Amino acid sequence: MKSKSGTIEAIQNLIKENDFFIKKKFGQNFITDTNVLNSIVNVADIKDCDVIEIGPGLGSLTCHLLDYAHKVVAYEVDSDLIPILTDLFKDYDNFELVHNDILEVDIDKEISERFDGKHKICLVANLPYYITTAIILKLLSETDKIKSYTMMMQDEVADRICSKPDVKDYNSLSIAIQYRARAKKVLKISRNIFIPKPNVDSAVIRLDLYDESPYKTKYEEEFFKLIRDAFNMRRKTLVNNLKNTGYDKDKVLEFIHKYNFNEAVRSEQLSVSDFKNLIEFLMEN
Repeated sequence: MKSKSGTIEAIQNLIKENDFFIKKKFGQNFITDTNVLNSIVNVADIKDCDVIEIGPGLGSLTCHLLDYAHKVVAYEVDSDLIPILTDLFKDYDNFELVHNDILEVDIDKEISERFDGKHKICLVANLPYYITTAIILKLLSETDKIKSYTMMMQDEVADRICSKPDVKDYNSLSIAIQYRARAKKVLKISRNIFIPKPNVDSAVIRLDLYDESPYKTKYEEEFFKLIRDAFNMRRKTLVNNLKNTGYDKDKVLEFIHKYNFNEAVRSEQLSVSDFKNLIEFLMEN
């Protein structure tokens, strides 16, 4: 392997040696600080785990993952990076590179085919900013085999995912993710450690999937529709948002009175548990 580190010099050398052009359309921002890379691996806690990496880029994080993981399966969409990554990790027998868009794969099938089923499966990734939410929601909705997610993303998205009721960042995304997993922001990352430098700072969050969600409801499909509808217009009350999206206003008000909320309560004031109670009340009354 030509370079073991994610330093600026190592990345610049890889770019130059391979005549590689950074592509904005793929959201490519490469980490150049080995201390940050080590911190990500530490909080991911992947010793002897099977790891899924999304967007390995020039392999800065990958080489650190390979030192601890039982196996790393990396998904890369950029065809220009495939020969670079293949060459970089040709001497690692615990590395598998998949040239595919993670949004297009059947993730449950992929996990069954590429891992032996004997090790905890973790996801670790520096996610492309423009599809962060789409990736997380896809994986959480399509598999329960990934037990932890350690992901770098735009700082404000991390705040939304991890926020609690009565905080301005709290929204339907917060609820959808926290329905399935415990969410915690674990690292704040400066924009200055990337090539090219993005316009915003980043953060790393960790999601730990519940073995059994404490908010589990048999009306899951309706639950996720409800939370989207409840945040349809942030400035409106819960009652008005739901009335305007087809729910029975009188039933919503009945729920509000039963659970001692103010009639002017807004969606961001309800917890995940409150929304679980709400959908079950609406479906059963």
